[in-house]
Amino acid sequence: MSMASLYRRSLTSPPAIDFTSVEGKQIFNEALQKGTMEGFFRLISNFQTQSEPAFCGLASLSMVLNSLSIDPGRKWKGPWRWFDESMLECCEPLEIVKDKGISFGKVVCLAHSSGAKVEAFRTNQSTIDDFRKYVVKCSTSDNCHMISTYHREVLKQTGTGHFSPIGGYNAERDMALILDVARFKYPPHWVPLKLLWDAMDSIDQSTGRRRGFMLISRPHREPGLLYTLSCKDESWISIAKYLKEDVPRLVSSQHIDTIERILYVVFKSLPANFNQFIKWMAEIRRTEDVNQNLSSEEKSRLDLKQELLKQVQETKLFKHVDKFLSSVEYEDNLPYVAAKVYCEGDEILSGYESDESCCEETCVKCIKGLAEEKVTVVAYPSENDVFTALLLALPPQTWSGIKDQSLLQEMKQLISMVSLPTLLQQEVLHLRRQLEMLKRCQENKEDEELSAPA
Repeated sequence: MSMASLYRRSLTSPPAIDFTSVEGKQIFNEALQKGTMEGFFRLISNFQTQSEPAFCGLASLSMVLNSLSIDPGRKWKGPWRWFDESMLECCEPLEIVKDKGISFGKVVCLAHSSGAKVEAFRTNQSTIDDFRKYVVKCSTSDNCHMISTYHREVLKQTGTGHFSPIGGYNAERDMALILDVARFKYPPHWVPLKLLWDAMDSIDQSTGRRRGFMLISRPHREPGLLYTLSCKDESWISIAKYLKEDVPRLVSSQHIDTIERILYVVFKSLPANFNQFIKWMAEIRRTEDVNQNLSSEEKSRLDLKQELLKQVQETKLFKHVDKFLSSVEYEDNLPYVAAKVYCEGDEILSGYESDESCCEETCVKCIKGLAEEKVTVVAYPSENDVFTALLLALPPQTWSGIKDQSLLQEMKQLISMVSLPTLLQQEVLHLRRQLEMLKRCQENKEDEELSAPA
């Protein structure tokens, strides 16, 4: 049986006032004159409609991340790096979000994992006066944006829980502008701030917790340059458990007397689909584009990637990993996945064959396509680099159960953050934060702990 179709809903006014109405424009002009629409222009330049009925949280977050000009470090489509709902998969598989929606805590988790600076509050952790101050803070700056999650019924709208960014504030009327990402349903609209607070001060039946709001701003540096974690494949739960729980148990329960033995214990039991959990991001260019002058931003980015890859390969841990993986037959002694870590640019590389070997000094690899078209892959990590980065990202206490004290001290030195260059420290900390956020999700604690991992 076919479902009846709908074309939008009528916005109930009051309490809401359509942004494009005569009164809505007047409220906008008043706020603009008072300087409380500064964040609006970046948000409206990146305004998007949620692509699925339950993707309001993902659409709101991708809109805000793009408004803050945070580089995801991963391709969206073609050569373009851009946040999209489909890329926000680190804390909940997209199919689950599509079916059930997403909780406040998991949107916060995604924001943290995407490299943003996040402050999140439930209504029972804040007050309406604090909320108003934060709305003013974000409305008078284009470096901070707010996402609110609220119950539509309080605003006399159809539906239940919803997420949308706050686009501005009129202090004289005490009204906030909701940039509703369900644009197929309701247009952007002004609502009394007190009523928006009441709509947030409701219980999300899926978690039993109150809704709230989050402030999102730019980090000091972009998130992961070369590596990122993903839970696109539902096996991420077992993989996260393996890394956070099983590895510490394995290294403490077996007789281990060398670093190579530690690596063997870790790698021999890697769960299936491990290659879908950690990805490396290659920089891919058409060869003729590489030969042209790059912008200073692109050149700086490529230089950073190459320097980061060099720093990974110069660690003592990498030398152990490289020696170990080169001494075994992947198919016979380790899960074959160990040799096939997923590349974020895999679909571009498929169908191409190598034209030249990788130059270790520059980390550049030329690949010739079936139609003789050449692309150049810049900063091309190997599985050895990826595994080194992942081992560095595991919490230091992972190895505390090693019984041989001299070996334990050697392992601590190999993974010590103190000895790493600053750029590599930041990359490792990004992966470590992602692991911690995934651990919260695995333990269903993402709605209990909203702060960034230490």
